[in-house]
Order: sequence, then C-alpha cells, then structure tokens
Amino acid sequence: MRSYFTAATLARLGDDMVAFTLVLLVLDRTGSAVLAGATGAAYALPAVVTGPLLGAWLDRTPYRRTALATNQGVLVVVMIALLAAVGHTLAWVTPALAAVAGATLPMVSGGFTSMLPRLVPAEQLPRANSFEAASFGTATIAGPALAATLAATLSVEVAGVAIAVTAMASIVAITRLPALPAGAQEPLLSSAVAGLRHLVRTPRLRASTITTTVLAGAMGMLLIALPLHVPTLHAPRSAAGYLWTALEVGSVCTALLSTRLQTRWRPEHLVMAAAAAYGVAFAFWPLAGSFAVLLVLAVLTGAIEGPLLPAMFAARQQYSPAALQGRVGTTAASLRVGTSALGQAAAGLLIPVLGTRAMLLVIAGTLVSAAALGVAGGVIPRRGSGVSRMSPKSLFS
Repeated sequence: MRSYFTAATLARLGDDMVAFTLVLLVLDRTGSAVLAGATGAAYALPAVVTGPLLGAWLDRTPYRRTALATNQGVLVVVMIALLAAVGHTLAWVTPALAAVAGATLPMVSGGFTSMLPRLVPAEQLPRANSFEAASFGTATIAGPALAATLAATLSVEVAGVAIAVTAMASIVAITRLPALPAGAQEPLLSSAVAGLRHLVRTPRLRASTITTTVLAGAMGMLLIALPLHVPTLHAPRSAAGYLWTALEVGSVCTALLSTRLQTRWRPEHLVMAAAAAYGVAFAFWPLAGSFAVLLVLAVLTGAIEGPLLPAMFAARQQYSPAALQGRVGTTAASLRVGTSALGQAAAGLLIPVLGTRAMLLVIAGTLVSAAALGVAGGVIPRRGSGVSRMSPKSLFS
C-alpha cells in the first residue's frame, strides 16, 4: 500500500495541478474566459470515449504499470508543448494539445483505484478506501496550492514545469507497483460495453454514479469561476488555488474519519447525502465579503463533502464483481471527467453574462440537483411492471 499510495498520489498531484495551471496560463496570456473554458473542456472531453475502452483493456492486460507510466509520459510531453504554444499560436492549438493529454486521463483515477480490490483483503477495503480518498485529497490539497504559489511567486510557466517534473517522478514510483495478473480475454469492445451496461443496470451503483457525475460538472464550473471571482475580494487570480486547497483540507479530515460511516450506511446513501449538503454549503459562498471569510467557508464546505469519495469507491466495490472493477472505475471516471469538461465550457460562457456570484449559486443548485437525480436514478423497478416507478422503500431499504 505504501508503493501504491506514493505512485497514485504523485500522479494525481500532477493531474490536479494541470487543470488549475491551464486556466491560469490561458487567462494570463490571452485574458479569454471562453478560451480557458474551452481548453479545460478539451482536456477532459476525450475521456468520455477513452475511459470505457481503457478500463476494458486494463481488466484484460498484465501491463497495468506500463499503461499508467505511459499516461504520465504523455503528460510531460504535452505540458512542455503547451508552455510553448499558449498565446503564441492559433487559438485552436491550445485546446487540441490539451485534448491529447486528456485522452488517457481516466488512468489517474479509475486506473489506480480499480487495483485496490486485488491489493487489499476484503475486510480491509473500508480502511483502504479512506486512504484512497486521502490520496485524492492530498493531491488536490497540494496541487492547486503548489500551482498557486509557484504562479504567484515565480510564474505560471514555472508551475507548468513543476507538473512535468512531478509526472516524471510518478513514473519512477509506478515501476515499484506489483504486477497484477491479466483478466478474461473477451473482445475489447464488448468488454468495454459490459462495464457501461453494469453501471446502467445496477440501481444502487447507478444512483452513486449519477450523483458523482453531475457533481463533477459543478466542480468544472467552479474551476473557471474561482480565478475570476477572487479578484472581486481583492485577491490575485492565483489565490483561487488556496481555496481548492482549503476545500480538500476539510474533505481529507472527514474522509479519514468516515470508516465507521461506511460500515453503518449504504455507500450510495452517503454519496447522495454528502452531495446535497455540499450544495447547501456552497449557497453561502456568494455572501463572503473577504477572501479570509471565503477561505474559512471553503474548509467547512470541504468537511461536509469528505465522506463522499470513500463512499463512491465502496459503491463500485460492493456492487461490481472483481472482473469488472477496471471497466467500472474508468467508465465512471470518464463520465465525471466529461461532465467536468462541460461544466468548464458552460462556466466560460455564463460568467461574462451572469457574473461570478450568480455562478456560485448555479454551482450550489447543481450540487443539490445531483443528489436529487441520484435518488431518482437509483429507483428499483417493481417486478412484473413494464415501467420503472418511484419506490422510496426499495431505494432506501
């Protein structure tokens, strides 16, 4: 688990720096919120197609380490190319380069997480899930904070170089992971479809997946909104990175304490409850009159969201057979990344019209809607009926 935690966290650290650094790089060099949103969307959208295929391949191959390392190598090359291209070439070149790096993005989340059931005994999975959530949280804490600090004290270009260095370090760590045996050698396309079919046909897993997918769209909006909102509080754009860090500090603290909740509550219930509470907390963000107040709100908001990520992992593990773990993980990750891309693109278009305070309220409403859609999507059809009907008893039993 030490080797796993090191490799996964380093890979995620670079990934969490990329999204924030790309926004700063585009805004600093071009001043265009639309191009910033389009670049973020281009970085994320390819994963909608590649995620299921990558998951199917991971479940079949003994070369997981090679795949994970290759993903990081692509990030190194593309990041260097972006530093050279943004603001110095035609506008479409920037999103195109971002799309290349984003094609293998599900590897960073689902590709790693799908290994856990094979590395850890079943009785230790709740604890492992909490540490896995801490891995995500640690990267999300350190990534935006590091990018913000480097951009503010040195330059956004230095932050880009740091991403490349972190990705190279993760390649070294990945080589220390254990090799896992190959899975069933069924045809790749049908194997990929099997993961998506399982997500769609399993009501409790579907409830969790719908909620976290819509939540990712809200977080995509926030990624564009924060660098444009903090100047209204007399702080530089780069200070938005510290707000992301504050969110994750709160989240990690409660994620590590959520093991008992995982054993008492069904995972999809935790996911939906945390998402709804997360949205309510965000509704208070437009009221913050200073950056310091918003920073405190961010810590408290993150603490509310903390149990969500371990519960999301638990839902996949409890409601998916071992043979489908890779496909389910990367397919769900691709859906989240895709909606995050749409969220970034939407925010880039809406913020010039609505303003950032109204955008924060839109984000809050989207999070509450995510929980409501999860409840609706998790309804179990009554046997013998030709249609699916609302059955709260079947959903929450």
